[in-house]
Amino acid sequence: MKMLIALLLWALLLVLCWPLALLLLLAWPVLWLLSIPFRIIGTVMAAALALVGAILLLPACLLGFRRP
Repeated sequence: MKMLIALLLWALLLVLCWPLALLLLLAWPVLWLLSIPFRIIGTVMAAALALVGAILLLPACLLGFRRP
């Protein structure tokens, strides 16, 4: 009896979730395209912060300090 209930629940889940999966499959390229500018901004910000860190640590590097 438990197996029958599990099978019915699995079938119900399959019936309810396939439209959501299809919607996600169709929306994924659009969401990926919308996320490109945010990834570019994130990369630029990381590079700018790395540059500022390198400039701030330049005197210490010139004096011979090494990070562990």
